[in-house]
Amino acid sequence: MTSSCFSPPPIRAPIDLNDQSDTVKGTDLIKVSRFYKDSKEGKFVSYIHEDTRTLYDGFRRGAKESNNGPCLGWRDGPDKPYQWIHYNETLLRAKNFGSGLVSLGLAPGSQTLIGLYSQNCPEWILAEQACYTYSLVVVPLYDTLGPDACAFIIKQAEINIVVVENDKKCNLLLDKAPRCLRKMVVIKEIKQMTTQRAKNRGVELLKFEDVERLGAQKNHPEVPPKLNDLCTICYTSGTTGWPKGVMLTHQNVMAGISAVLLQLGEHRPSYKDTMISFLPLAHMLERCCENGMYMVGGAVGFYGGDIKRLSEDMKALRPTVMPAVPRLLNRMYDKVQTELRNSCLKRLVFSLGMRAKEAEIKKGIIRNNSVWDKLAFGKIKESTGGRVRLMVVGSAPLAGNVLTFTRCALGCLVVEGYGQTECCAPITLTVQGDYVPEHVGPPVPCCCIKLVDVPEMEYFANKNQGEVCVKGTNVFVGYFKDPERTAQVIDEFGWHHTGDVGMWLPTGALKIIDRRKHTFKLSQGEYIVPEKIEIIYLRSQYVHQVFVHGESLKSCVVGIVVPDVDVVKCWAVENGIPGTLSVLCANPQVKQLIMDDMLAWGKEAGLKSFEQVKDIYLHPDPFSVQNGLLTPTLKMKRSQLKEYFKPQIDDLYRSLG
Repeated sequence: MTSSCFSPPPIRAPIDLNDQSDTVKGTDLIKVSRFYKDSKEGKFVSYIHEDTRTLYDGFRRGAKESNNGPCLGWRDGPDKPYQWIHYNETLLRAKNFGSGLVSLGLAPGSQTLIGLYSQNCPEWILAEQACYTYSLVVVPLYDTLGPDACAFIIKQAEINIVVVENDKKCNLLLDKAPRCLRKMVVIKEIKQMTTQRAKNRGVELLKFEDVERLGAQKNHPEVPPKLNDLCTICYTSGTTGWPKGVMLTHQNVMAGISAVLLQLGEHRPSYKDTMISFLPLAHMLERCCENGMYMVGGAVGFYGGDIKRLSEDMKALRPTVMPAVPRLLNRMYDKVQTELRNSCLKRLVFSLGMRAKEAEIKKGIIRNNSVWDKLAFGKIKESTGGRVRLMVVGSAPLAGNVLTFTRCALGCLVVEGYGQTECCAPITLTVQGDYVPEHVGPPVPCCCIKLVDVPEMEYFANKNQGEVCVKGTNVFVGYFKDPERTAQVIDEFGWHHTGDVGMWLPTGALKIIDRRKHTFKLSQGEYIVPEKIEIIYLRSQYVHQVFVHGESLKSCVVGIVVPDVDVVKCWAVENGIPGTLSVLCANPQVKQLIMDDMLAWGKEAGLKSFEQVKDIYLHPDPFSVQNGLLTPTLKMKRSQLKEYFKPQIDDLYRSLG
């Protein structure tokens, strides 16, 4: 009998899964983690090791833990193997680069901000650690912000130096470069033309390795950060107005990392693990995962930069730890479903495999060496390199069937978290051994959560529903140079109001059920402001009322449209189409006419493709106060509209596949 027939012992849940959160003494409404005994006293985790309280300390601990093991990995082309630099070399190069920045005239200390505009690569981490070596503050820039927002950030943060990946990104910044930008340090080769263009704008271009060389010569003494020093200002592309700069200290980020490591217990990463880096380092989910790996001495391999070839990178790297987002897992799930359509036999094997593996998962058994792993899931497992043992999912909600599929197919521990940039990423995390999907687990040990009434949406804390409010060592200091917007989200008692509406399940786990402001996140992580889109569509002569709706498990938005009866009837008469408004609403030509006009208005107003509706349903009766779909001040009641049109919305998404 082969060893694959023996199943490993079940995962022992570290806490009672029917009672996952505790409450602060003397209050029923503030929930805390069961993974840290002082939580009940209102105390929170800031660190795990007394001597490791900043990200500077964390990296040095990892170098010791790993005994100078491999640290940063990359490959020079699709068919090339991964090559590595080890911890001591990483630390030396980071110090040299930081010393080089100081030699260029930057003052060490947390008043000095450095821009970082690059895809994930070893130099990103070298630059980040260089900043921490001299107490400088990292300000990541990224493509989806757009050139105007990047220019706004450089100007607001008075950034003199940006570390830039390549020629294209250099030119994007030069297009709108504010006066304060004096130097760019470029990682890859650039064209002579770009150097000249920069010179004309008064910007000096330097090579990354030249700055390292300069720093090695000058060898400035290190200036390590204190725990309450800022380590990063992470700009979030706000739903309205300019992006907001979230100020996070070393203690904030270290608290988030330590809380997750503490909760993962024996499943936490160690120096034996390798992680694949492909989620953007400009966002806190990936930053926390990587800094967590460096703290334990693990290795991090960077993908080649093309998400379509991620599977090839994973096969070459064979990672054991993987941060993921729903979009990636949805794609994996859809690909499998498409393949199954073509073969009855494959479908049968797959459903038997799912049934067998799900039964094991419910007993707490997680493995990837059963007969079904070979017969039904071998190909899927190999597409991730075949060694993944821990996956952390975040950034948007994950559908239950996709989560269960991932757990069965990969045979690894999958934990799902909920968080925000303002809380350094983690606020809650599901507990190992809890196989029930569609919730985000209890609070992590660095914070507590309370729900606050949202009367206008009929959510009340005494019914275990309300806006999620967070307090703890991971909560940000405030928005950079923006006390007004800071005061809108952090109240006088230090509670951060997330804008998300949650609900406590009987188990003490949290489920996110709504968004307080009328904004929502699509499955790819893009925020949508429906009112903005509706105002644009109302310019169409054919539209009397419109309700735009999206869901966090979907990648697009749809619309319910009440046509303008006079205009539509007039068009119908001219085109020889008979019928009442109800009949016309069911006519495909009428629908096409209205949708085309709406999309044309959307395009003219500069809506992004994910903001444009992908399908609409025409409804003959206007929304009114009488039918409960408008407030007395004639504002749309969004939750009632969503409920009222649920069958139609479901049909629209079904037809979009």
